[in-house]
Amino acid sequence: MKKSRGRTGRKRRRKHLKSFVDGVNCSHKLEYIKLKKWLKERGFEDSNLRPAEFWETGRGLMTTKALQAGDVIISLPEKCLLTTGTVLSSHLGGHIEKWKPPVSPLLALCTFLIAEKHAGEKSPWKPYLDVLPEAYTCPACLEPDVINLLPKPLKKKAQEQKMMIQELFRSSKAFFSSLQPLFAEDTGSIFNFSALEWAWCTVNTRTIYMKHPHRECFSLEPDVYALAPYLDLLNHSPNVQVKAGFNEQTRSYEIWTNSQCKKYQEVLICYGPHDNQRLLLEYGFVAMDNPHSSVYVSADTLLKYFSPLDKQRKAKVSILKDHDFLDRATFGIQLGSAANNSVFFKHLGSSACWRRILLGDVSSARNEQQALGTAARICQFLTEETQHVLLQISQLKRDKENLKTHLALVEMLRSEDLKILQKSAEILCNLNLGTT
Repeated sequence: MKKSRGRTGRKRRRKHLKSFVDGVNCSHKLEYIKLKKWLKERGFEDSNLRPAEFWETGRGLMTTKALQAGDVIISLPEKCLLTTGTVLSSHLGGHIEKWKPPVSPLLALCTFLIAEKHAGEKSPWKPYLDVLPEAYTCPACLEPDVINLLPKPLKKKAQEQKMMIQELFRSSKAFFSSLQPLFAEDTGSIFNFSALEWAWCTVNTRTIYMKHPHRECFSLEPDVYALAPYLDLLNHSPNVQVKAGFNEQTRSYEIWTNSQCKKYQEVLICYGPHDNQRLLLEYGFVAMDNPHSSVYVSADTLLKYFSPLDKQRKAKVSILKDHDFLDRATFGIQLGSAANNSVFFKHLGSSACWRRILLGDVSSARNEQQALGTAARICQFLTEETQHVLLQISQLKRDKENLKTHLALVEMLRSEDLKILQKSAEILCNLNLGTT
C-alpha cells in the first residue's frame, strides 16, 4: 500500500509541477509575504491569486482555481488604495493645503511616494513600496540613443514626455523646498529629478482610474488616480475582456473577468484597446500580435508623396491638416486598416475632384489605383526604414551592453511594426490587382 501511495504522490507532484510550467510561484518570497500581511491588516481577504514570474510577461499573478466569465478576479478594499485622500491625511497634508498656487493631484501623489520611499522602515507603506519597480521602461526613461530608434511619431511623443517631466520638476522646486520643516536632510537631495521621474512613472504606469471629488487645495486637473497594491501586478492582454470599477456597496475596487482562465495560468486584464505605441508610451511595454496595433505614417513621410507639380498641393495640405488627417494615416494588420487608409492617399493624386473625395464621394477607378499605388510605395518605404533600424539595433545590442534591455524593447516594437507592414503590403497588392 505504501508503494502504491508513493506512486500516486509522485504523479500528483508531477502534475502539480507541470501546472507551473508557464509561471514560477513567488508567493514564498519575503516581500510578497509582507505585502499580503499588510493588505490583510487593511481588510483584504486572501484571494486565489499568487505572485509569479512568467516567461512572456515577467512578474504577474496566477490563479489557483479556474476562473469563469463573471467571476471577481480581485476585490481591493478602499483602505488599501493610495489616493490624494491618503496624501492629505499624511504629514504632507497641511503643507499641500497651504501651498499656493495649488499643486496638481499628480504632483501630490508623486511627492508622497518620494517622501515615503525616503522614510524607509518608518513608512507605513513600505511593504508596497518594496515591490514597486526600481526603474521603468517608459520612453521618458530611455537614453537619447534609444529614443532615436523609435518611429518618428512615437519619438516626438517620447521627447514631449521627457520635457513634461523636466518642466514638472522645474516648476515644483519651490513647493519641494517648502517641505523642508518635515525633513532633517536637504529637500534638494530627497526630491531630486531621478526621484520625481521614478514617482511620475509609478503613477503613470500603475494607477487605476478612480474619480475623486475636486478639493480646493488641488489644481483643476482631474483627480482620477488610485494606486492599487497587489492588483497592479495584473498584466495586460489585448485579447481578454474585464469589467472594473469602485463598488460603493463593498467600498472596494473590483475587477470581474469576462473570459475564462485555467487553474495555475496567469490572470490577465485589458488596460484598454491600445496600440503598441500607446502601450510603450504609457506603460513601458509592447504586446506581441496586438490586434489594435498600427504603424503610423508621420506627416513628413506622407507629404513626400504629394506631387511637387500639383498646383493644389498647398490647399490639399491645408485641408488635411484642418481635418487632422496628417496625423491619422496608419497601416494596420486588419483588412479594413489597409483598405480604409487609402482615403489618405487618394488626396495625393492631382485629381480635380479631390475636395469631393475628401467629403466621401466615390473616386474613379484610375484615382483609386493611383491611391493604392501611393499607399504601397509608402508601405515599402516604411518597411525598408524599419528593417534598417532593426539592423542598427542588432549592432547596438552587441556594442552597448548597458542599453540591452531598452534596445530589446524597441526591437520588439519595430519587429511587430514590420509584421504589420508586410501584411499591409500583401493586402494592398491584392487590392491593386482587384482594380486592374
